[in-house]
Amino acid sequence: MTKIPTELKYTNDNEWLKIKNDSGIIGITDYAQESLGDITFVELPSPGNSIAKGDAFGVVESVKAASDLYMPVSGEILEVNAELENSPEILNKDPYESGWLLKIKIQDQAETESLLSATDYETII
Repeated sequence: MTKIPTELKYTNDNEWLKIKNDSGIIGITDYAQESLGDITFVELPSPGNSIAKGDAFGVVESVKAASDLYMPVSGEILEVNAELENSPEILNKDPYESGWLLKIKIQDQAETESLLSATDYETII
């Protein structure tokens, strides 16, 4: 069964956001990794870049398909998960903890209000 942690916010594009004060952690959902299958490659931006809400920030490739990643909120990239470069399969094993993608400084907290709750996300998948 697909895991959908209730403390996270979600996008229609299957990204999640964990909010902690004025920063956040972004990843892909369990549903996304299940749909993609075995993930073979992850491309992420460099720290220091600012990316607007809804803009593509990277790519996840699997044996089935390549999929763009989209920013759930506008923010500056503070850190990327470097482990994914050599071990992209972490996303399949643990998409909510060790499989995080980015840590960001959120530019506009109001943007988080348009994200989906776990319940809302569950109804669209």
